[in-house]
Amino acid sequence: MNVIEMQGVSKRYGKLEALRGVSLEVGAGEVVAFLGPNGAGKTTAISIMLGQKLPDSGTVRLFGHRPDLPEARGRVGVMLQESGLPQSLTVEEIVELFARYYPYRLPTQEVLERADLLEKRRAQVSQLSGGQKQRLYFALAVVGDPDLIFLDEPTVAMDVEARRAFWEQVRGFAALGKTILFSTHYLEEADANADRVVVLHQGRVLHSGTPAQVKRRVAAKTVRLRTDAPLERLQALPGAQRLEQENGHVLVYSNEPEAFLGELVRRGYSMSDLTVKDTDLEAAFVSLTGRLEA
Repeated sequence: MNVIEMQGVSKRYGKLEALRGVSLEVGAGEVVAFLGPNGAGKTTAISIMLGQKLPDSGTVRLFGHRPDLPEARGRVGVMLQESGLPQSLTVEEIVELFARYYPYRLPTQEVLERADLLEKRRAQVSQLSGGQKQRLYFALAVVGDPDLIFLDEPTVAMDVEARRAFWEQVRGFAALGKTILFSTHYLEEADANADRVVVLHQGRVLHSGTPAQVKRRVAAKTVRLRTDAPLERLQALPGAQRLEQENGHVLVYSNEPEAFLGELVRRGYSMSDLTVKDTDLEAAFVSLTGRLEA
């Protein structure tokens, strides 16, 4: 049985179609990244999955149940960007309070360790920094030992080291067979941590696949170089799928960089400051969504 099943889900706000027939299946133990520009429908889709909003059409099931039923809600943990917590409670008190909402729970000590908040256990919520509040929201998402965890822009306000530690914890939960769905604007996080990427655009699922599959929708490699070859000549060379200019360099997206560079040499054009690397997810994402904008 799939943990998440959405079939033909649509949602409209007045004239705005936030979701248009979205279908999605997520299996047990998957780590899935939800990507899309602002207004793509990510927040609406997650709200419907959580039972906070009802779809205009289509069905949603978590663990085979409607998301608003106790059979589903008791197995779900949620980390939102802003949770409106009581500011006067301490970190330990708020974790204990949230634990009472679940049929099962993790020990408070373990939760605080996982969220790197042991030293702040007696601090009031109002005394926490932005990054510390994000870690507290994570603690509240996992205190009920959920089988499904939703993470909404989870590393906003975290520094580099805190992000690294956070994703180590997430991967630890995934290794226990937990299912994780997260949205992020940090595309490198999706590339590094997701088993699958779902790209939403204008209320539709534009693409679903592994990070590598999404990147291949554009090109597997990016060639960056300086050259005296005119752009129109470069575009005509074998292996050149798409070109960009960047600070005096040319970026060539290609599935056949060897053929492209070999032909460039054969025709006698100069090359300098040359690098060839895997195409990153951000370039793929911009290209995928840009095709629909054109």
